[in-house]
Amino acid sequence: MDGQLSPMPEDWQRALAIVAHPDDLEYGAAAAIARWTTAGREIAYLLVTRGEAGIDTMDPVEAARVREAEQRSSAAVVGVEAVEFLDHRDGVIEEGVALRRDLAAAIRRHRPELVITLNHHETWGPGFWNTPDHRAVGRATLDAAGDAGNRWIFTDLADEGLTPWDGVRWVAVAGSPEATHAVEVGEEDVERAVASLAEHRAYLTALSDEEPAEYARGFITGMLEMSAERTGGRRAVTFQVYPRG
Repeated sequence: MDGQLSPMPEDWQRALAIVAHPDDLEYGAAAAIARWTTAGREIAYLLVTRGEAGIDTMDPVEAARVREAEQRSSAAVVGVEAVEFLDHRDGVIEEGVALRRDLAAAIRRHRPELVITLNHHETWGPGFWNTPDHRAVGRATLDAAGDAGNRWIFTDLADEGLTPWDGVRWVAVAGSPEATHAVEVGEEDVERAVASLAEHRAYLTALSDEEPAEYARGFITGMLEMSAERTGGRRAVTFQVYPRG
């Protein structure tokens, strides 16, 4: 999409980021998250899987343990302490009612005003196909933002003490090819985002011959340079924002 992007809404205090795998948030959104936590905002992470199918050379049981630890370390770099995992199966996440219920429960538990997720579209842009897990989790997150506020959907959640939460005002989709908004980030935010991605050392070592820190810096700076084309030359993280209510 062409044209300049609008500034992200700033009048919120709590956010919940919902993605499929460890490292999904670090491939872009982490710089914005670093800026927000520095400003005193409360952000929690919810990972639908532990990324156990993500390292070809590592047994899934071991990969799950390693990638969970890397995700917790990565989140801490950008000021996020609350990191939860749902234990859906990596690579074969099923989009449907069960996933929506799990995500609605998390939204009711954390009661965010902003929900963040990853690209749910079929592609990342022309010629770059998106994965089934990303598509399933992104779409389910958009649905669950509404489910969380409807007392007649997933009525059993109230029996667990999770009362309806209709306070989600926006769902922001990171990495979307149809971005509408942007968050300008400073040098410290960028450095923390690079360090956050580099914490996924086992994953990045299996992915690339580059050192994790070098790989992370190249990816993050390249992404921000592309975004600058639509933000007047300023480095920014882009989102497709769906207002609610």
